[in-house]
Amino acid sequence: MYSEVTNTYNAGESAPFLTTILFSVEDRVGVLDGCLSAVKNLNISLTRIESRPSKNPGWDYDFFIDFKAENAEQLTRAVQSLEKITKQVKVISSNTTHTLADHIPWFPRKKSDLDTFADKVLEMGEELDSDHPGAKDPVYRARRAEITRVAKTHRHGLPLPTIEYTPEEIATWGVIFRNLVALYPTHACKEHQYVFPLLIQNCGYREDNIPQLETVSRFLKDCTGFTLRPVMGLLTSRDFLNGLAFRVFHSTQYIRHHSKPLYTPEPDVCHELLGHAPLFCDPDFADFSQVKNLLCYSGSRISGASDSDLEKLATIYWFTVEFGLCRQGGEIKAYGAGLLSSFGELEYSLTDKPEKLPFDPYKTSVQSYIVTEYQPIYFVAESFKDAKQKVREFAKTLNRPFSIRYNPYTESIEVLDNQERILRYAHSIKSDMNILVDALEKLY
Repeated sequence: MYSEVTNTYNAGESAPFLTTILFSVEDRVGVLDGCLSAVKNLNISLTRIESRPSKNPGWDYDFFIDFKAENAEQLTRAVQSLEKITKQVKVISSNTTHTLADHIPWFPRKKSDLDTFADKVLEMGEELDSDHPGAKDPVYRARRAEITRVAKTHRHGLPLPTIEYTPEEIATWGVIFRNLVALYPTHACKEHQYVFPLLIQNCGYREDNIPQLETVSRFLKDCTGFTLRPVMGLLTSRDFLNGLAFRVFHSTQYIRHHSKPLYTPEPDVCHELLGHAPLFCDPDFADFSQVKNLLCYSGSRISGASDSDLEKLATIYWFTVEFGLCRQGGEIKAYGAGLLSSFGELEYSLTDKPEKLPFDPYKTSVQSYIVTEYQPIYFVAESFKDAKQKVREFAKTLNRPFSIRYNPYTESIEVLDNQERILRYAHSIKSDMNILVDALEKLY
């Protein structure tokens, strides 16, 4: 499989560069030690190693390793050594551009790169824990597996897959829809309350209809540039946050079990469409969601993976985009999707039972949280703009060896690692400033 990437560098390349390699193994004693020894014997130092259950028949685990290769020959030897003791070896990337970016591993630069996450999930949609409401329902499990397979085939640029929901699935949605809509006027933030009627009008949000991702994604694109993308299951924090940097939200399409419509132990289509989608229509929240991940991007995938920085970023995401509260008109309202899609916790979060603290990224990023129960602590933002500014300041403390920007015209991430790119960016800022000055002069 190494021939797939032979055009990414010249055979005589001698400059150091960082590389990401995927290899798959069977679960047997000592197999990982053997793989790491094979790499170590080549005097290669790893900068990151990450494992995930393999979705390929006959393979138990996939491993992703980042390392600095001294030259292309060393990379070739590494692949050949691993091929002797593994099921599959694939070079995900090899960065040979002679810039500051030579000192970082591969990371997504354009939206189509998100296709590499298509079959890299921590948990599949049909993989249910024993305590999941649908764990012992073979019909439900088969249905989730069917929807999961549909998501696996999706690639960037294709229309989002349509799911023909069953009457039982629509009935489950209806129970959730009725209960939440009754609470939104008193518990949801003003941005959610403003957008939700627009989703009803434009995207088919109704008690008797589960909206399709394609319809909602087009509406989001028109509002803020955000789009949806189907996902097979639970992504790693790295991959999920990388998507947000491109204004892409990975969304499930299966629905929770009908026996417990007001509870789900993991994200489902109700969580995505009722909780997340409305806020991604709001410009301030969309900017906050992207900037939070874009500014910290080099602290997650790009710089060789500062695991502590990644954990901090994921925790901030948990207490904001998922379970955030905000202050509006002297009252506290909910804006987190985990709250806006959960009837019980939405009610609970605005009572006096949980502790409510001011949003402070430095404190929020190290706060422990609970996945299986209501949160004992919530953080209250003064506004999305205020939260965005605080996260900007927080990002300065992370290990970010270079700067990046999101180019909305090409929908790509640009590394500002040389004079030409920085000057080009400066010219675009100058052009925007001229437009701003002209607008202000006309206004005043």
